[in-house]
Amino acid sequence: MIKLIASDVDGTLLEEGTDKINPEIFDMILKLREKGIIFAAASGRAYGSLRRLFEPVKDNIVFITDNGSNVICRGEEMYASVIDRALLEELILRIRMLPECYIVISDRKGMCYLEQENESLDDFLINGYHNDVRHVEDILKEPIEITKCSIYKKQGIKELAPEFIEKYKGRLNVAIAGDIWLDFMNMDADKGTALQSIQKTMRILPEESMAFGDNMNDIGMLKAVGESYAVSTAAEAVKAEAKHIAGTYTEDGVLKVLKNLVENQ
Repeated sequence: MIKLIASDVDGTLLEEGTDKINPEIFDMILKLREKGIIFAAASGRAYGSLRRLFEPVKDNIVFITDNGSNVICRGEEMYASVIDRALLEELILRIRMLPECYIVISDRKGMCYLEQENESLDDFLINGYHNDVRHVEDILKEPIEITKCSIYKKQGIKELAPEFIEKYKGRLNVAIAGDIWLDFMNMDADKGTALQSIQKTMRILPEESMAFGDNMNDIGMLKAVGESYAVSTAAEAVKAEAKHIAGTYTEDGVLKVLKNLVENQ
């Protein structure tokens, strides 16, 4: 019997960087709750973005934000993993040297910080993701606890990744999150670890859990459940980890699986 469902957001429930989610998902989340099933939205997005996206049901779900660095339920923090300041400084100083790369920082409270001015990135973060965004001169001088550091690069993020994966092996969790983001979190922070923290708190077994994903940063989450789904457009490595294949967001793939679960459980 399923008691917990976690789903990736961008590329799984909706188009990357938009708020175009099928509103039927909100009705389905409420129906799941009536059956005692908890829904968790798991994303690389910051809390402010996810809270706005799921506004109609924000008090009925759990938020796994910043690729698993923070877990929030009804405005209360359940779990957080803050990056060591010295390690963060080393990383940011390296990113500043890279052409066409932009630093996006998420703090423990769900705020996004930017150093560089870029009108299209601002528009993407504010009007696409609906983040709370603040521009600062020097992120490293801000008295904030940082849970995730991201590189935004419009093209070539996957070519950039190997350098950072090798350099920070064993020190930071480096995750490719779509075609334009490279995310850095603590080693103990990923969607799978976050999901396991929810399972432990709520005394839910892996075999009583279900998860959906499409990208490499979803693999930990798929491994943490008994019923794992990759959408049909997922990376091949993600499909290899999944027990089942679901339709894409344009086909309401996740929604169809959830409808079937509600009807038959």
